[in-house]
Amino acid sequence: MIDQPTNPNKALWEKGDFTRIAASMRDSGAELVAGLGIEDGMRVLDLGCGDGTTALPAAQLGAEVLGVDISAKLVAAGTARARDAGLANLRFQEGDASDLADLADDRFDLVVSIFGAMFAPRPFDVAKEMVRVTRPGGRIVMGNWIPGDPTLVAQILKIAGAYSPPPPEGFVSPVTWGVEEDVLARFSQAGIAPERVSLDRATWTFVTPGSPAELLTDFRDYYGPTMNAYAAAAADGRADELHAELAELFARENTATDGTTRIPATYMRVTVAT
Repeated sequence: MIDQPTNPNKALWEKGDFTRIAASMRDSGAELVAGLGIEDGMRVLDLGCGDGTTALPAAQLGAEVLGVDISAKLVAAGTARARDAGLANLRFQEGDASDLADLADDRFDLVVSIFGAMFAPRPFDVAKEMVRVTRPGGRIVMGNWIPGDPTLVAQILKIAGAYSPPPPEGFVSPVTWGVEEDVLARFSQAGIAPERVSLDRATWTFVTPGSPAELLTDFRDYYGPTMNAYAAAAADGRADELHAELAELFARENTATDGTTRIPATYMRVTVAT
């Protein structure tokens, strides 16, 4: 037998334990979903769903929700959360946002991808697949981090990239999903006219009872991109330098004054009318 190479995107998101980061994202996930106009029986796909930060509140509003993620670990965690919440209308399965071959055309009323599909390879294929599985008259809603933005996550990715090896040839940065021209080009190739795509900036807030330093520890120990950056920095003898840079970022961005953490981060919200 010949061992098949591991999908590098799958390996990244199965590294560590993203559920530790997702715990700080629950409030904003529920808030976003509450504004999507979800009704009983609506068919919703949550693409790059993690352990259900937006899938669970969508199901709690009565939608029939399918969560798809490339990480088997996160699919298992989401399945456990759905079971514990008693949500028979929520199901999780493994899948690649670049290739949803097992999902039928025009299947969903709403496709949601919040900081999920933006990390998949082949972004033009991602846009094409999202459009394909959304019914005419439906919607696609994405949340994407913005390159160069001064707030938390864009800066984490920027700092981590400075300590990491160069990406492989042909790599397309995930944060290009936060660039208006790139978003419009991808959906245009998928058959969506620019006037049917709206883009605006919104705020996502990371909330945790611990300190900013404790949240950074979770990112260091459990978030794939920063785990890789720390490993690369350690190999170069620069781990302390990386940690100091990130610690300053987390402390600076924290707006809480009671010893807890509340860090707002700006993202690009993309809404597509299919």
